[in-house]
Amino acid sequence: MKLRSWTRRLGVGAVALALGAFPVAAHAQAAADGPEQGSGAVVNPAFNLDGSATVTPTGWTATGTAGASFVEATDYGYNGDPYQLTHWSSSAYQVTTWQRVTGLRNGDYTLGVWVKSGGGDTANYIELQSGPNSERTAVPVISDGSWLYIVTSARVTGHEAVIRLVSDSAAGDWTNYGLVTLTPGHASLPIRGGDVSSLVRGEQLGGVYYTASGRQQDALRILGDAGMNYVRLRVWVNPADGFNDEQQLLAGAREARSHHMKLFLDFHYSDTWADPGHQSTPAAWANESLSQLEAQIYSYSAKVVSDLVRQGTPPDMVQTGNEVNGGFLWPTGLDYGSSTAWPTFGALLKSAIAGVKSADPRTKIALHIANAADWGGVQWFYDNAQAQGVPFDVIALSYYSYWHGYLDELQSTLDQTAARYGKPIVLAETAYPWTLESGDPTATLSFSTASELETGYPATPAGQAAMFRDTLSIVQAVPGGLGLGAFYWEPTWTVVKGNGWDPTDPNSGDGWENQAMFDYSDTALPVISDYAPR
Repeated sequence: MKLRSWTRRLGVGAVALALGAFPVAAHAQAAADGPEQGSGAVVNPAFNLDGSATVTPTGWTATGTAGASFVEATDYGYNGDPYQLTHWSSSAYQVTTWQRVTGLRNGDYTLGVWVKSGGGDTANYIELQSGPNSERTAVPVISDGSWLYIVTSARVTGHEAVIRLVSDSAAGDWTNYGLVTLTPGHASLPIRGGDVSSLVRGEQLGGVYYTASGRQQDALRILGDAGMNYVRLRVWVNPADGFNDEQQLLAGAREARSHHMKLFLDFHYSDTWADPGHQSTPAAWANESLSQLEAQIYSYSAKVVSDLVRQGTPPDMVQTGNEVNGGFLWPTGLDYGSSTAWPTFGALLKSAIAGVKSADPRTKIALHIANAADWGGVQWFYDNAQAQGVPFDVIALSYYSYWHGYLDELQSTLDQTAARYGKPIVLAETAYPWTLESGDPTATLSFSTASELETGYPATPAGQAAMFRDTLSIVQAVPGGLGLGAFYWEPTWTVVKGNGWDPTDPNSGDGWENQAMFDYSDTALPVISDYAPR
């Protein structure tokens, strides 16, 4: 990530996925077969057994506001189905549509539901409950009316579980439900991370942090107590101001380890910010030949990782390059958008990876590009990487909804990526504003355009929390358990004099303060609760 202005990709992306790609597909025929209670299957999972619009669909019970839960005929049902369950009323309402499923084997189960919602609800979620075990996932907002797939998992005891579809909504708010499935297994989200690369410098310059209750505490303590378990740290080769160099990386890694967090190392292979529009070769490596650059990137990668291992903070995952859609070490390592330079870029990537592996063979290698809502761009990049024989373990993508696209476009891309490559996927960067007002007159905000906000997710503390929560839900629902999680980009980059974005200007501000997880009084915002384990 670099502080830059991107043009958001416009247009509506359909979630065009084959149902067979999902682990819940075994239950898709249940609507036609009409399973009985006690079979361990959901009765009337597509709400179409009655063959007509009805107030209470067969197999389900509605409680709460009368008439606010009903099956309606539609031309836009999930997967072309002519019926869908709808929660709606012309006045404020509270309603739950639920079903008790019996005959289950005890163990972990995942509830999956296809949903659409216009938003505005006080509460809107799916829930799976068995005995004392209860887990829920909020229904995301999609303004274009596309279907999204969400999941939640809970431990089943007593051979039964209750499925609940819950809405606490204002007059006119609506939610549609398509196919409901219940399958054995747990949909986990093992990575709940944050990129805190600016934290060490901020602390050195006097930055402080407070819990929601106003108690001053170490930032990683606050985030760790909320559930953050992974830290991402960048490293530049020879930055102008000395920050973001290897020494700061080592200090950040030590701090992360002291809070029992894992480490995701982000090589930029530059003296400054690297992203799809900027991949400047380090000054010390300028004018070197391809073979010399291969040797440089190998030895540099090996040294940094070796130093981390030596101090007892080995990286658990390493990305060799930051947002390398167009390569790195320009102009040698791939001109932007040119497929003819891939052999050169591939050779440099393989040298970097070999250097990392020489220092720590156990670490996982991630290839990181921007725009997780652009399936065409993702396919182009990783197809070429595979064609060049680049060895990697994890697909890492950046996702900023205001620059890249809607949540349904994100889901479509992630699911197609999982199906095509069969590799774990992580969002290496994501963020959202809690305000559009600046907290620092020395820097222009990186993002402050109200018209590019995701509909249903205002630039408020609640809107920020909802966007991060729902982004995590999309990753959690990636088929085959291939969604690893996400890293919030710079949750601790608050306003601290001297801790700016420009390494050549010590008076620059950061411009990211409206997307941090701490407000302008340095107090934790509600978004940190999204780090709670799933």
